[in-house]
Amino acid sequence: MNQRLSQLWGRDGTKSVLASLISILIGMAVGGVIILIVGLANSTLGLNSAWEGIRLAFLGLFSTGRDASGALTFGFNPVNIGDMLFRATPLILTGLSVAVAFKTGLFNIGAPGQYLMGTAVTLMLALGIPSETVPPALIWLIAFLGGTLAGALWGCIPGLVKAFLNINEVLACIMTNWIAANLVTWVFDGSDFRNLVENTKSGYIYKTSFNNVETAKLGLDQIFPNSQVNGGIVVAIVIAILVWILMSKTTLGYQLKACGANRHAARYAGIADKRNIVLSMAIAGGLSGAGAALYYLSGNTEFFWSTYQTLPAIGFNGIPVALLAASNPIAVVFTGCFMSMLDIVGQQITNLTAYNEYITDVIIATIVYLSAFSLVIKMLLSGRKKRRAAAEEEENGELPGDGEETVSFGQDGEPAVLPGASEAEPAQGPEESAPSPEESSPGDEGEQPGKGGEKA
Repeated sequence: MNQRLSQLWGRDGTKSVLASLISILIGMAVGGVIILIVGLANSTLGLNSAWEGIRLAFLGLFSTGRDASGALTFGFNPVNIGDMLFRATPLILTGLSVAVAFKTGLFNIGAPGQYLMGTAVTLMLALGIPSETVPPALIWLIAFLGGTLAGALWGCIPGLVKAFLNINEVLACIMTNWIAANLVTWVFDGSDFRNLVENTKSGYIYKTSFNNVETAKLGLDQIFPNSQVNGGIVVAIVIAILVWILMSKTTLGYQLKACGANRHAARYAGIADKRNIVLSMAIAGGLSGAGAALYYLSGNTEFFWSTYQTLPAIGFNGIPVALLAASNPIAVVFTGCFMSMLDIVGQQITNLTAYNEYITDVIIATIVYLSAFSLVIKMLLSGRKKRRAAAEEEENGELPGDGEETVSFGQDGEPAVLPGASEAEPAQGPEESAPSPEESSPGDEGEQPGKGGEKA
């Protein structure tokens, strides 16, 4: 059992999970401390209000409001949980978009632009194809695939300039983001897709439900009634599993990661580095476009078409989701749900206390900042493991290696061997670096330079 636990602890994935959990716990603790400081510093709030804010920061997803006496109540809240899953759907896919690029050595900061292009094509197809002649289910599929393809094509642009012109993908992504924002605004400006039925919604595009096109609930509305949840979360989870299989179990995934590690070495090994760079950004862009498609095909959300002044935050939020998940596609599902949960928590804090939802922004910022230092946390965890293993060996009287060499331990529990020495090859001193004449065989003498009649 101890050996299995030691092997589990030694895995890089275990350390990544622990580093992310440590980041989350520290971020939540920092948020709690800020709430406490604000509550104590403001005479109108006090310690009781601060305690309520802290409880909501940790358990806001399960908040059910206040009872007749005004006390906070907690329990199963289907609306909060369902809305969390709905908001997590695009976050998971934009997180996958950034994670795939990270895995291949690229930084896809162009997810907002790819998300916008996926949004535009999805809405135009979902609203432009008449549901009277084409089945709504088929329109949904066409719109989803169209939005995914639009994001993929837009992601190809930074990939092409990176592969063939060696222009940094970050610069290219920033430019394509704003081009997409203005292009989408221009496409929808004056179009027939603007909501002219409701007088106060002229700046919005029609919901896809106006054309009877919306994502199926798949029974989730029975589990989480009165929430926005739909089958999109199931599609997002399936896509995450497929991405994991692609990156971990296929030759293409290996080639993509090889190009990210060192494109020149990959090219020397016969891998088409330029093709794989473009393909990597296309996959990343397609995932962002798919996230936009699932979000707006739900039938209960509206798109504000005047986007030229800002970029969708959900595209940038994929970066902390990928960082916190250490770019693992399966972990992205959980980190996406966690980030979405913090949004719900912010709403609960705003609605039920005198605090505002920006407290959760501080928590997210702290978690993201620490997740960027996940490698440092993993190194600290690795060092702790080595010291613990050395101490256990010393207590049990066991010596590292094959048992033939004598190894002493210092006061800190570290074995006194050279850092580069392995267990099979113990560290040797200067006098042991070469065999003595008695240990050499006759055949060895004849091969030495300067002997057997040879001249230097």
